[in-house]
Parts: sequence; C-alpha cells; structure tokens
Amino acid sequence: MPNNKKTPATPAPERRRQLLATAAEVFAAEGYNATTVRRIADAAGMLAGSLYYHFDSKESMLDEILSGFLDELWEGYDAVLAAALGPRETIEALVTESFREIDRHRAAVAIYQKESKHLVAHERFRYLADSQVKFEKAWLGTLERGVADGVFRDDLDIRLTYRFVRDTVWVAASWYRPGGLHSPEEIARQYLSMVLEGIAVRGR
Repeated sequence: MPNNKKTPATPAPERRRQLLATAAEVFAAEGYNATTVRRIADAAGMLAGSLYYHFDSKESMLDEILSGFLDELWEGYDAVLAAALGPRETIEALVTESFREIDRHRAAVAIYQKESKHLVAHERFRYLADSQVKFEKAWLGTLERGVADGVFRDDLDIRLTYRFVRDTVWVAASWYRPGGLHSPEEIARQYLSMVLEGIAVRGR
C-alpha cells in the first residue's frame, strides 16, 4: 500500500544563506543579546515560527555565522602560511586576505569583535578562543621571523606591533561597505604602504 504521507521539504541552502545574512546584519547592528528571533524574522519578512523551520534557535544562527566566517578565514590564512613566503610577503598576503574576509563577512567580523569575549565562556563557542590562539601564533611568528631575518627592525616590540597591525586592519569592518570605491585589495595596498614603511628595514 503506497505511503501518501509527505516528507517535509529540506530548507533550500540559498534561503538559509539569505536568512543568515539577514541575522548577521541584525546581530551586528543591535547586539546578540538584544536581538530576538522575532526581530530577525521581521527583518527577513517572515513569521518567527517560519524561521524555526530553518534554525532551532538564534544561538544556532550565530554559531553558523561565526564558524562559517572563521572556516573561510582560515582556509585563506592556511594557504598563505603553507606557501612558505618571506616574512614581508607573508604579512602582505595575510593583510590582503583579511580585507577580503571583511569584504565577504563584514557583519560577521563586527559580531566577532563585539561578542567573542563573552561567547567564549560558553562551550559551544570555545572554538573562538582556539582560533584566537592560532591567529596570534601566525602573526607573531611571522613578525618574529622577519626580525630574525633582518627584514623588520630589530627594535620592534613584536606583541605591540602585532596588536597595532591587527587592530588597524580589523577595525575597517566598522566603516567598510562592499561595493565601495576601493576593492579589498586596493585598501590592503594602502594599509600596507603605511604599515610596512614603518617596520621594514630600508632597502629591503
């Protein structure tokens, strides 16, 4: 006897991406704690109950937004680090990749900057702390290698330099808008020209 009971359709991946993009913008603008599922649903033009068809909670949405951003960031960073470039070229490539990620995930970057310190206390988001440790290791290691190789000034405070470069790059998420006058690569070149002329040994 045929089974006429219909199986619920799987939510379309493109629709999920659209809803996550909407949620990311709302989280970035209003803060995670202040944002309700109803608020996200309103922004997406749907009922709150319909949003639960795609996601079981706003926490799940936040998790998917942040993990997706970090997975893509590390895909790019790992490719740079595996290329065995010189220290200066590695810094240039990491900065450029960072601006590309801001272009692709501006809202996620803003959320990460605002919320990560509080989120790491929750087991579900402990990967944020792990990523931060890995991030520091990549940048500090490259700067240390540059000093040891005579590419960067030997009087640099490595950790202070790392914090300066990190903050100078990632704060761009607060003002950058995709589709503006300058591409991520052009902005990266401008930043690098200002930063590297301050830390590179002349003539190298």
